[in-house]
Amino acid sequence: MSVQLKPSSADDRLHEVFGAPVGDLYAAAVLADASPALARALELRSFLAVAEEQVARVRDRVHAAMAPDRDMNDLSAEALRWDQQWLQAALEARAGYRTALDQLLRAMPAPGQRSRGGRTAQPTHPAAPSTALVAPAPAGAGATRGRRP
Repeated sequence: MSVQLKPSSADDRLHEVFGAPVGDLYAAAVLADASPALARALELRSFLAVAEEQVARVRDRVHAAMAPDRDMNDLSAEALRWDQQWLQAALEARAGYRTALDQLLRAMPAPGQRSRGGRTAQPTHPAAPSTALVAPAPAGAGATRGRRP
């Protein structure tokens, strides 16, 4: 299954922020005028969907191993330790992707508000470098040597 079709816990928030279902957002992201923020958000969403699928897979495996109707002779503490490590890694990845996506969405301009283009206020004269931060030039720097015949 394509990662674009996998559900994620961020789908509703993305729909709310961008004003379209996730499937439509993926279609819009490939257009030439697509927002870089949209592309980044969908990339994070894709990573999140995979991490959440991994969490669910390990959770389901542990539940199946611990099912009341399972033979206790099939239980393996070693297998459960591995599952615990994998679950921890998947949960940490999920948390990281959620945090990154939330930070990206908070940093975006409000819907309907255009972000300012690449123009920023530039000083008319460059600032002189601080002499405290500039090392002295070595003796002879910039001097040219005569040409040898």
